[in-house]
Amino acid sequence: MSEHAAAAGILPIEVEKLIVRYGERTILRSIDFDVRPGEIMVVMGGSGSGKSTLMRHLLALERPSSGTIRILGKDISRLDTVEQAELYRSVGVAFQSGALFSSMSVGENIMLPLTEHTKLDHQTMEIMMRMKLEVVDLAGFENLMPAELSGGMIKRAALARAIVMDPKILFCDEPSAGLDPVVAAQLDDLLLRLRGAMNMAMVVVTHELDSAFKIADRITILDRGEVLKVGTVDEIRSSTNGRIQNILNRRSEEETLDVDSYLKRLTGIEVEVAPPL
Repeated sequence: MSEHAAAAGILPIEVEKLIVRYGERTILRSIDFDVRPGEIMVVMGGSGSGKSTLMRHLLALERPSSGTIRILGKDISRLDTVEQAELYRSVGVAFQSGALFSSMSVGENIMLPLTEHTKLDHQTMEIMMRMKLEVVDLAGFENLMPAELSGGMIKRAALARAIVMDPKILFCDEPSAGLDPVVAAQLDDLLLRLRGAMNMAMVVVTHELDSAFKIADRITILDRGEVLKVGTVDEIRSSTNGRIQNILNRRSEEETLDVDSYLKRLTGIEVEVAPPL
């Protein structure tokens, strides 16, 4: 973010009392969440915890039931379509699968945001593309097709595309998923280098504990649509919260079967409990 914004105390991301409902189901429950300038915030949680839903709302792909999301100081619910599009030019996204277009070369994929959102001449766009390939250690690979890349190379190419417009915020969805430990560690190092070189705020969604503990400045633990804790790596590791320890140690939570609740779920009928004799 700019020096002026930092001096004004504007955070890259601020979320206050975010509630998301789909019909009668509440997915996110009064989420409070922020990301500081130049910080890597890792978001963790089990399947169904609300990570993907939170990401979609941070990217303005869906509107919340209530609450406020501010990106670079702007309440996104108060922006029209054109204003939102302008704001999100300062945001980069690296998808879990890479999401490269198979019919386009690596270089064309990386230049896509420039061709869609700028009026730069082609030569300038090619220079910017090659600079970003240098940053992610893929110099000289611009003429290859995505099918010719390894899994780790696809992830790095996706990162190059996400940062080609020098965003102030970078979102990464499961950057290490499907990679062997050595390649995953290299990608972690790349994220740390990018943060240092570009002074971006990052939101990284991951379930990989080694990666999270290596790159995070702070970690947000989500569970059942709630924020269990936000803290540093040491604070998360030392937490005495049983649900957090279950997530960190991959322990399942055994629930005692409530017969009345079970019958109600099956029949849709409230079960009347007879008074004791």
